[in-house]
Amino acid sequence: MGFFSLALFLFLSVDSDSGYTSASAAAASGKEGVEITYGSAMKLMHEKTKVRLHSHDVPYGSGSGQQSVTGFPGVVDSNSYWIVKPVPGTTAKQGDAVMSGATIRLQHMKTRKWLHSHLHASPISGNLEVSCFGDDSNSDTGDHWKLIIEGSGKTWKQDQRVRLQHIDTSGYLHSHDKKYQRIAGGQQEVCGIREKRADNVWLAAEGVYLPVDESSSSK
Repeated sequence: MGFFSLALFLFLSVDSDSGYTSASAAAASGKEGVEITYGSAMKLMHEKTKVRLHSHDVPYGSGSGQQSVTGFPGVVDSNSYWIVKPVPGTTAKQGDAVMSGATIRLQHMKTRKWLHSHLHASPISGNLEVSCFGDDSNSDTGDHWKLIIEGSGKTWKQDQRVRLQHIDTSGYLHSHDKKYQRIAGGQQEVCGIREKRADNVWLAAEGVYLPVDESSSSK
């Protein structure tokens, strides 16, 4: 079974012996601050408006014409899962904790495209467009994001306030209450903004979190 199928299966049927930690299981057991590792499948929640970072096989009608990325108001939707991946050429591997300042990629679990940005204008606000682009074997620096943890944390944890800054454009992953009427009626625009604002803070929410690989962390 591939990881993507396994992750979804585990999210639906995780138990205490699985070795994986789901957000719901952690909450039920009183655990807090589950570490985010490479290979984890999760949803990102926009702190201010509570929408989930979302994509689906619907292209933008302007700009790049690539697959659209939005803020989805519901919690239960498989199109809101993202896989945390390292960038090519690094030593990071599945099961390693994600450190503050790391450059990462987010792969949309359902369409296998990468969270991407560039200089095209976003459809509603005219900021930097955020899209999904590429596939398992097609990725470039437009898919690279710097993880910035708010506060003193050194490793990314569930429910921790973070920002994602796009490497090529310096834009922060951003959302606001401006909603689409056509391509994704009622969903919020997601875009990039170069200024650090309250509207570009996100938290890791629901998901299936791979346990930290203790063998690599002890080296």
